[in-house]
This record gives sequence, structure tokens and C-alpha cells, in this order.
Amino acid sequence: MTPLALRWGWLLCTLGIIAAGILSRVGRTGFVVVDKYLGDALYAAMVYALLRLVGRARAAAAGCALVVMTGMEVFQLTGIPAEMLGSGNWAVRICARLLGVQFGWLDLVAYGVGIAVIFFVDARRTRVELT
Repeated sequence: MTPLALRWGWLLCTLGIIAAGILSRVGRTGFVVVDKYLGDALYAAMVYALLRLVGRARAAAAGCALVVMTGMEVFQLTGIPAEMLGSGNWAVRICARLLGVQFGWLDLVAYGVGIAVIFFVDARRTRVELT
């Protein structure tokens, strides 16, 4: 597959993940794994897909995505994102929502699951293309 085709594929993948993430937040199923943690896993998978879109190798994308997501989660402990949520500026409030405002260990697990799933799907897809 050509590099341009790969980039288009990752762009479409990213857009699909974003759409799935938005849909995961629209309705409620009553299952906390779906209602809360599916969106977190998709958010982490989106970071991986964006890194692959810009040309990072699989392992580098997975590692970087894990560092970014962990950093965002730990940053919540500072209280800064929670303060941002109280801002009168709508753009600052949106940034606070994107960062998250409350630290959670299970969020870290969800991020790891999201990154692992997309990493293994990516690895499997690459092996299939080579055969």
C-alpha cells in the first residue's frame, strides 16, 4: 500500500473513532463500561491513529499515545482543568472537557485497552497486507 493510501486510511480511521466516541456519549446503556470507559478507550485510540497518520511507527505510536494519555490524566490532579471548567470563556471550558477534570485509575486502564486494541488491529492488518 502506498504511503498516501496509508495516510488516507488513518485519516478515515481517526474520523471513524471520533464519530464512535461522540456516539458513545450521546446515549446511555446503563453499563458503566460502555457509558464511561468506551469513550476513554476511543479517545486513546484516536491519539494512536493521529500518531500513525503523521507517520509514527506502530510501537512508537503506542508508546507516545500511552505517555500522552497518562500525562493528561495526571495533569487532572493539579486542579487546573477543573478551574478551567468554571471559566466564562466557552473555548476554555471545551478544553477542560477534552482534558478531563477528575483523575481516575480506571481511565488509565481504559486508555491502555484502547491503545492495545488499535495496536493489535493495526499489527494484524499489516500482516494481512504483507501476505
